[in-house]
Amino acid sequence: MTRARVLMVTGAYAPETSGASLQCRNLIRSLRRDADFTVLTTSTDPSLPWHSEVDGIPVRRITVDPSSRMSKALAIERMAASFFELSRHFEIVHLHGFSQKSVLVIALAKLLGKRIVIKLTSVGHDDPASIRATGTMMWTAYRQADRFIGVTPRFADGFDATGLDRHRFVFIPNGVELTRFTPASPDVRAEFQRQLRIPTGDPVILFVGFFSREKNPDVLFDAWLSLIDRGLNSTLVFVGATTGTYYEIDASLAGRIKSRAEQRGVSDRIVFVESADDIEDYYRAADIFALPTAREGLPNVLLEAMASGVPPVITRLEGVTDWIVNAGVTGELVRSADSASFADAIAPLLASPERRQAIGHAAREHVALHFDITRTARQTLEVYDQLSIAPAKPGPPAAG
Repeated sequence: MTRARVLMVTGAYAPETSGASLQCRNLIRSLRRDADFTVLTTSTDPSLPWHSEVDGIPVRRITVDPSSRMSKALAIERMAASFFELSRHFEIVHLHGFSQKSVLVIALAKLLGKRIVIKLTSVGHDDPASIRATGTMMWTAYRQADRFIGVTPRFADGFDATGLDRHRFVFIPNGVELTRFTPASPDVRAEFQRQLRIPTGDPVILFVGFFSREKNPDVLFDAWLSLIDRGLNSTLVFVGATTGTYYEIDASLAGRIKSRAEQRGVSDRIVFVESADDIEDYYRAADIFALPTAREGLPNVLLEAMASGVPPVITRLEGVTDWIVNAGVTGELVRSADSASFADAIAPLLASPERRQAIGHAAREHVALHFDITRTARQTLEVYDQLSIAPAKPGPPAAG
């Protein structure tokens, strides 16, 4: 069988990051010996080159200022020109998430007879019901995909509800690199805390994610303060962008957290890290992972924490987190993203190193069994190979 040739389309790519782009990069790394890849991505950083290589893979960046209509119009023109220029290098277009720019990409793919794969990244954002609610243009483009890859079983419900052909849906969860994210012994954990200049002596609670209203870092901060009031001391580490042009980021959140920490006299117990290429080191330095998120597809950070043997405390999201975490066994599920509930869930873990160790061990075993990137990448390769057998032909859009 000939090697699949795939154009990966993302909203960001290394060195810029997002959950979807990280999974895209992991997938390429796992499959580069079996398929040929090119990356087409938008970028908000004008200092990054338009043409480059990342991990030996060609990357084409379309710089755009989301606040400028002129910039967005030019980005559309450049996106189309780049697509045509690169078209001889691929037969399959794999979109990581679905947004307005996907409409253009799908139209060009249909025009040139390319097969289309859409990876669905977040329930409430790019699941079928959510896209249909946005209007005719987005829904018409969305329906043209030859395959939809959903990262949780819940995405399948949208196909039944909207009448999309269920045979075009494939469930493939996100994967994690088990050799990169590994558990740390207490001595190794203490050493990483020292290297990363994290105050030692108390357990470390880790948050990884954008400072957005949906990730709720302020909820975790409030929970942390209440735990201190109970006499359960810890260090709180936030890893994630507090400012930037990305639409999810709310720059006011970090400012308010820092101000309140100063008022309470606990600033020396909080660490802010804007970005970390060596994110695995922060998991090795952590005792507990906490994420009071309100919306997810399948959070990479949850899998990374569990693979690292760090017990997770995360909001219970039906069909999203509750099928990954077995409450009380491989982590703790919190009924809602409020500070009191998170404090109650974190408290027993702070009080008991033995409980942290037992849950962390079970979490690692669960992820190793079900979310190894080598396994999930192989499932994606099967999708590519199936589509490569019978390439699409140029023509009118397929029926829904």
